Amino acid sequence: MHLRPSRRASAAKYPRLLAVANQKGGVGKTTTAINLATALCAIGKKVLLVDLDPQGNASTGLGVRRSLIRNSVYDVLFEAVGITEAAVKTKVPGLSVVPSSVHLSGAEIELVTAENREFRLRDALRRPLPYDYVIIDCPPSLNLLTLNALVAVESIVVPLQCEFYALEGLSHLTKTVERVRKTFNPDLDIHGVVLTMFDKRNNLSRMVEVDVRKHFGDTVYKTVIPRNVRLSEAPSYGLPAIVYDMRCSGAQAYIKLAKEVIRRERAYQKMLEAA
Repeated sequence: MHLRPSRRASAAKYPRLLAVANQKGGVGKTTTAINLATALCAIGKKVLLVDLDPQGNASTGLGVRRSLIRNSVYDVLFEAVGITEAAVKTKVPGLSVVPSSVHLSGAEIELVTAENREFRLRDALRRPLPYDYVIIDCPPSLNLLTLNALVAVESIVVPLQCEFYALEGLSHLTKTVERVRKTFNPDLDIHGVVLTMFDKRNNLSRMVEVDVRKHFGDTVYKTVIPRNVRLSEAPSYGLPAIVYDMRCSGAQAYIKLAKEVIRRERAYQKMLEAA
């Protein structure tokens, strides 16, 4: 595990800031962000999910209708709208979302010439907020939006699909984390790597799991997310899989993942107290 004590003062009124990130698309990033946030709420935490992906899948996956969005993450970045003003309550008790919007598609270009461009999301989030956790769903690429997330958060949860090029993609991400840590955010670290779309009938899935655990040790969560039809169906109903079908194997895996995250958080708090 690679959690380190944050340099920011610890206080209950400050949320823990996590990003769900991978520079590769199609790895279950948004599914992980939605269901991890929901599972944390199910065990009594108050969570804010920030949809930083212009595709807006986390927003629609939580039942947010685009036509009803008044403020979005774009307004937080460019119009000085507060996070709590932009937050929308979802059907999940304790879970709110700052939705994406169509305007976010042009944000990458606008950020190029924007003042303080790398720190805009950090300035909005690193303050007292009425949440235990803020989870950011990042775009599937390393752009200025993703960089804003990596500068803002303390740790990253990395979904990693069980496929042939998994290790290569993860090595690229770890190098990116190191560069961001040196240049913008010395607190940044990898909270954990979660293996997704695991098919126990597939030899490749088992080989990838062995390789990833060999190279990254206990950074890899023990929980593995299986390939599961119900996980794919749930977003079309605007619901997390945990709400859509709590008994399915995918939902149960995310509940286990949330418990594992909490165990690592307890270890993190002990390090803070000892620092």
